[in-house]
Amino acid sequence: MKAAVITLHSVCNYGTQLQAYATQEKLKQYFDDVVFIDYRRPDTYGIKLLQTFIKGNILKIPAILPTLLYWKHNFGGFQKKYLNITSKKYLSMEDFEKFEDIADVYFSGSDQVWNTGWNNGIIPPLYLSFVPDNKPRYSYSSSFGKGKLEEKDIEEIKKYLDKFKRISVREESGLDILNNQLGIKDAINIIDPTLAMPPEFWRNIAPKRKIKGDYILIYNLNRSKEFDEYAEELSKRTGLKLYRFCTRFDQIFRNGKSIVMPEILDFITLVDNAKIVLTDSFHATAFSVNLNTEPICIYPKNYSGRLANFLKLVGETQRHIENFEDFDVIDRHMDFGKVNKILENERKKVDDFLKKIVIENGGNNGK
Repeated sequence: MKAAVITLHSVCNYGTQLQAYATQEKLKQYFDDVVFIDYRRPDTYGIKLLQTFIKGNILKIPAILPTLLYWKHNFGGFQKKYLNITSKKYLSMEDFEKFEDIADVYFSGSDQVWNTGWNNGIIPPLYLSFVPDNKPRYSYSSSFGKGKLEEKDIEEIKKYLDKFKRISVREESGLDILNNQLGIKDAINIIDPTLAMPPEFWRNIAPKRKIKGDYILIYNLNRSKEFDEYAEELSKRTGLKLYRFCTRFDQIFRNGKSIVMPEILDFITLVDNAKIVLTDSFHATAFSVNLNTEPICIYPKNYSGRLANFLKLVGETQRHIENFEDFDVIDRHMDFGKVNKILENERKKVDDFLKKIVIENGGNNGK
């Protein structure tokens, strides 16, 4: 049985790449073949990606262009090596009008595939609009990325999701949207694909450790002077060295020893061996918790619900700091025994969800 998936795999982001890989590897436990439909949102590649960063100011081109070129090499290399992607590219809505049926079942997800903010509106293919009516549609840990839909989007989104046989979303807030705004009552909440894979899966593919000694890893997606000052003081109070995971070349000028755009799988090793991960990222938090490294979480201004939902799920909301004067978090240690049991139970929910899909399509409990 073959499964085809559409997600945001072309976005140049470490968490995005790893969630795509985790999605593929988890589905491969239940399907004979898994393939990603090579849809690329226009602003994730080429000139439009450059335009997103320079925002009309051509003087910014020399500063950002080296990063974008390296991203193409780094992320593109990972996708080529680790992801099974269709040879045909889908770069516009018109391309989907010629879509040829390639699978027995279709999945949307995971990641923020239904975030109308990030996606600049509704992108019908991410709701599997192109799938033939005789083929089943499912979502795998999909995310709306926010707590509420805009009224203008409800009717169209409901039209697409009403065609799904089963829906699973990543956050409780997603269930609220489905139940209360879309009138869809039979969806379930399951964990992100990176969490559906146990720690030993990630450690088996992670590169060897390169940093000696204990350290704080900074993984900061939203630039903030207060964030950097907090990191500096945290280092002083703990006696731990600061290492900054730089996702762009221009981040090397911020505090901490720079680790400049490492290979994608290095993300796992760096998180796993840190004493603390200081972050505003969902996936940096998810990997930290999964690998039993204590995170300190600073919620971003936009779309922070996914972080809050996850910390609530594992009973560790105390790892979030309300302000940049909170250093008591150093002594609020996580109960990883409890957390690991919660994640084990959540992984069973994922397996149960996928087993039901296989069975209702004529298979058994896996390949």
